[in-house]
Amino acid sequence: MNTLLNKKKEPIDKLAAASGRSLGGEAFRRMLRNPVAITGGVITGLFLLLAIFAPLLAPKDPLERSMQDHVQLGRGIIPGSMPGYPLGVDDFGRDFLSRLIVGAQQTLIVGVLATVIGVLLGVLIGGLAGAFGGWVDTVLMRLVDVMLSFPSLLLAISIAALFAKPSQWTVILAVSMIGVPIFARLLRGSMLAQRDADHVLAATSLGVKRGTIVFRHMLPNSLGPVIVQATLTLATSILEAAALSFLGLGDPDPSRAEWGLMLGKAARQFLDIRPELAYYPAIAIIVVALGFTLLGESLREALDPKNRR
Repeated sequence: MNTLLNKKKEPIDKLAAASGRSLGGEAFRRMLRNPVAITGGVITGLFLLLAIFAPLLAPKDPLERSMQDHVQLGRGIIPGSMPGYPLGVDDFGRDFLSRLIVGAQQTLIVGVLATVIGVLLGVLIGGLAGAFGGWVDTVLMRLVDVMLSFPSLLLAISIAALFAKPSQWTVILAVSMIGVPIFARLLRGSMLAQRDADHVLAATSLGVKRGTIVFRHMLPNSLGPVIVQATLTLATSILEAAALSFLGLGDPDPSRAEWGLMLGKAARQFLDIRPELAYYPAIAIIVVALGFTLLGESLREALDPKNRR
């Protein structure tokens, strides 16, 4: 009899223990058991460490043209791997490994700033639409529909082409516009779902001001999908920035070490001489984008109520 009671009690104890954990704690626990999440986390963590400590990890000055005399573009000669230069040099005689390491920092800056600007504008538009509804919702969502009607890369190219002089900031602004309609739609949908929630109805019945309900109840509980999407958008931002640089709409400064800029120039001019100048930045971009994508997808699955056990 005691054995039977203990067996019945075990599921109850497990349910009580699970219900005592926070949503974030449960999501983190599920991600630790997910090999895909661990892989994405490791790739993302290594990239962040490389980007943060890039100036310390670079073996040489990425701007120093120490091997310029050995570069003979007229004869199609750009030195490859040699002692002291594991990945060779670029067309200016600069250490390519050092530029690749420092380029991680610039790539992270472009991706993060583009994502942050997209999140802020998207949250502003989606928050206003979800909070006020009515004609405000209609006007803002039609604007979002217009932006969503353009393919993402075409939209970025159109915005970047509006600037008279391309620079790193034009790339950041152009790429950030891609995520604005996505974040706006996500937040609006979440806030509309929050309108009929019990805590919102209770606050309304108690006479709480509308602004307080929006900022203290609806908005904080609606940001979960936006945060998850931001992780996925960071990977997309890196790819889109590289695409703009490849098309010649990125920063024209040849001294700046950024993966998209390095890939664009190498792919166009020196692919037949030193294809490695394009291979290494391309591989780095693919691996980092894969890491953020795996991490974002795992985070979305971990936060999905359907996957809770």
